[in-house]
Amino acid sequence: MAEMTYRTALVTGASSGLGRGLALWLAKHGVRVFATGRRLSQLQALSAEAQAAGATVEPVVMDVNHAEASQERIRAIDAECGGLDLVVANAGIGGPTHGKRMDWERTRAIIDTNVTGAAATLCAVLPQMVERRRGHVVGVSSLAGMRGLAGHAAYSASKAFLATFLESLRVDLKGTGVQVTCVYPGFVKSELTAKNNFPMPFLMETEDAVERMGRGIFAGATEVSFPWQLATSMRVLKAMPNPLFDATARRLK
Repeated sequence: MAEMTYRTALVTGASSGLGRGLALWLAKHGVRVFATGRRLSQLQALSAEAQAAGATVEPVVMDVNHAEASQERIRAIDAECGGLDLVVANAGIGGPTHGKRMDWERTRAIIDTNVTGAAATLCAVLPQMVERRRGHVVGVSSLAGMRGLAGHAAYSASKAFLATFLESLRVDLKGTGVQVTCVYPGFVKSELTAKNNFPMPFLMETEDAVERMGRGIFAGATEVSFPWQLATSMRVLKAMPNPLFDATARRLK
């Protein structure tokens, strides 16, 4: 596939964390970025930081939990800018959902954002990209989606959905000119991980994670995973037979 030139991009969940960092990274590399999120003040601060660096980030207040409204907004942006080259479904939330203390409200919230919100974001642009025979869709999954982690049923499952969704798209879109990338982050310093009260091995700085994401996307990689130590460990867990995995996972929780 020919190397893409990125003129325009849309990144969801860009108010903070990886989304914010990636939006700024793309803008500094000459991409006109539409940064979406629910918090206008944070998006405006991001836009100002980009402008100070001679880059362009346009804030877009949008909640991916409102799937139909989000799709309308994304399609309008796609039409207005002459076609989005890159769309990154990054918005996501976490939180514990333990089998012995299952909370439907929290489970539903995770599914609404991480599953429905991500799928709606990508589905909003795929038909146009296929018609143009050009584009790149990216989903931010998680290493936690490689196996069902104890105490995090909803989060692990939601990220597994996105990874599998993207894998199917990658196969379907072969030869169409549309690229597909799945990002598997480990623990990265952010508002999300700041709430965690458990060990986070190989915790990465946001800037380092963003650099790996950005370079992987520009290279057209089908998968980007980091840090390598945790990614390797999770792939070992993924290959384990269920009895061995179950015993190991119980010790890790």
